[in-house]
Amino acid sequence: MNRSEEKLVIALCRSILGLVVSLLISSMLYGQTGQTTSPAMPSAQATPDNSAAKAHDDTYIIGKDDVLSINVWKEAEISRSVPVRSDGKISLPLVGEVQAAGNTPLKLEQDITAKLKNYIAEPEVTVIVQQVNSQKFNILGMVNKPGLYPITNSPTVLDAIAMAGGFRDFAKQRSIYVLRENSNGTRTRIPFDYKEVVKGKNPEQNIKLQPRDTVVVP
Repeated sequence: MNRSEEKLVIALCRSILGLVVSLLISSMLYGQTGQTTSPAMPSAQATPDNSAAKAHDDTYIIGKDDVLSINVWKEAEISRSVPVRSDGKISLPLVGEVQAAGNTPLKLEQDITAKLKNYIAEPEVTVIVQQVNSQKFNILGMVNKPGLYPITNSPTVLDAIAMAGGFRDFAKQRSIYVLRENSNGTRTRIPFDYKEVVKGKNPEQNIKLQPRDTVVVP
């Protein structure tokens, strides 16, 4: 083998070696990133399906029948989802009964923390409203299933009619209205023309319902 051939063989070997090293490095990097997993969250921190789902919330007022996600850091035996009973209270291990209805999640966190300090050093408590069942709207009149329904996922007037099973015979679909309670105790009457809205006209009439709204279908 002459000198030129030796140089060619050496260059070829170097190229192959460089390719092998690159493949090995790529494989190692993929293994590190592809196998990374997030730490498991406690079951009590399941994601709620409504807008009230915030930690340390000082605005939402907890009500009866709401479902709360209680998480105590590193205390799986205490962390759990609990419904607010008809008396407005919840029960937890070590804590016992504590008033939930009428309090904000932040206030309830503080109350539970104070009770746990008798048993746990520096407890860290998080309260999240997992399901909002206490805030409801009413639908009356010529629908198949009139009654109270929970405010979940920001229902509109059309949603309310669907939840109530649709119209009964002879319902006045052009004369529907929403009665909304004002802060001063008065009520506002908001018209809703079903036939116009379903045609794409006056979509602003299909408002999002608020707690204590009453949908009337004559």
